[in-house]
Amino acid sequence: MNPLPSRRDFLVSLAGLGAGFMFQNKPGRIDVHHHFGSLEWIAMVNTKKTQGYQTWQPYTPGKAIEDMDRGGVSTAMISITTPGIWFGNLEETRRLARRENEYGARMVSDYKGRFGLFAVLPLPDVDASLREIEYAFDTLKAEGVGLLSNNKWLGDESFKPVLDELNRRKAIVYTHGAAPSCCGGNFIPNVPETTIEYNTDVSRTIVSLISSGTANRTPDIRYVLSHGGGTITALTGRFLGNEATAENLAGTPQPNSRLYHLRRFYYDTAASTNPVNIQSLKMLVGTSQIVFGTDHPFGNSANIAAALQKVGLTSDELRAVDRDNALRMMMRK
Repeated sequence: MNPLPSRRDFLVSLAGLGAGFMFQNKPGRIDVHHHFGSLEWIAMVNTKKTQGYQTWQPYTPGKAIEDMDRGGVSTAMISITTPGIWFGNLEETRRLARRENEYGARMVSDYKGRFGLFAVLPLPDVDASLREIEYAFDTLKAEGVGLLSNNKWLGDESFKPVLDELNRRKAIVYTHGAAPSCCGGNFIPNVPETTIEYNTDVSRTIVSLISSGTANRTPDIRYVLSHGGGTITALTGRFLGNEATAENLAGTPQPNSRLYHLRRFYYDTAASTNPVNIQSLKMLVGTSQIVFGTDHPFGNSANIAAALQKVGLTSDELRAVDRDNALRMMMRK
């Protein structure tokens, strides 16, 4: 990055940022699943040797933009990914949340129009998360929050004040999968946690939101789930039961039914750009709820864009997935 302004000048400069500015006159793809990390965060994952730490070592915002340009991505919504910032110390988690959010906001400010921020929250600290929501939205002008699934999924009662505040703000809540501590990479020997556990945990989050009543209680949150919703299409019969009949799938779901909520959530394309995933999502939720996502730096925007050309979508559907669905979601308040 270029030399940065002082913290005070930087915060003042954020006042004019927002979705209306960010998407203005930028016709390319919108990547809703794009990760970032400060130099300190990258050094931390290297020290801890967390999953994928090698991929992070060459990361810079400039290299991220080079990848975006190769894949025709005009704007990327940046979020923190696994391992996140929670390692059992509340004070450290609060400090890391503030540092990463300010770093992400500097990226938004420095590369105007190229990035938007999904802020990280210091969960499981609810009080600190409420303070960080206020700072992230009101001062840093974040477009939403990016959360990880974990052993306390989002429908957990302890998270109620956080989800209620995000609902009041009509926020975007982006959720990325993670391996619960019970299983991880050792659940099946020699099978990495990204193969099964990440996708399964995204589905646990979806089921948690709906079964707990949280989805009913937060109708104004725009939920975005990573990796095509994980394994949720495979769980349709068990989770939806009679709602999964051909007649129901062809019609309009009852308000606040399980199918209703599945069809109001959004699902990104990262690790899902194959006919099985996309056509299953198309049948279950419709192409209007599928949004472009790469999982950068683990995914490549040009490869994702090229693969989407071969999953059986029409040109109109591709245009909606590439940009229009995300734009509609981002601009809805």
